[in-house]
Amino acid sequence: MNRKPLLGMVLLLVLVLPWTACGNSVQGAYSDMSGAFILEVWPGGEATLTFQGEAMPCTYRVDKNQLMLDCKGDKTVFTIHDDGSLTGPPGTSWERCRRQNHRQSGGGDP
Repeated sequence: MNRKPLLGMVLLLVLVLPWTACGNSVQGAYSDMSGAFILEVWPGGEATLTFQGEAMPCTYRVDKNQLMLDCKGDKTVFTIHDDGSLTGPPGTSWERCRRQNHRQSGGGDP
C-alpha cells in the first residue's frame, strides 16, 4: 500500500485547517439589539460601519480577543467574546453586538 498520497493529504489538512479557522473568526455582519448600527467585517482587514443608514468604510485588525476598528481616524476597540459577539469600550453606547445570520451586502469581497 502506497502511503505517500495519504501522508500528503494529512499534511495538507494539518497546514490548512488552522489557517482557515483563524482567518474566519470575526468575519461577518454584526448588529446591536436596536439595529442602529451594523458592522460588516470583510477579509483582508476591510470593514463597513453603517450607523442609522450612513455607511463608512473602515479597516480593522485583530489581536487576541480584541478587534481594533479604524474608521477615518476614529478608532474603537471591541472585545471579542467566546460566543462570537462583540462589545465596545465600557461607558459607550456600543452594547453587545451579535453576529447576524444574513449574508453581507456590498462593501468588500465576501
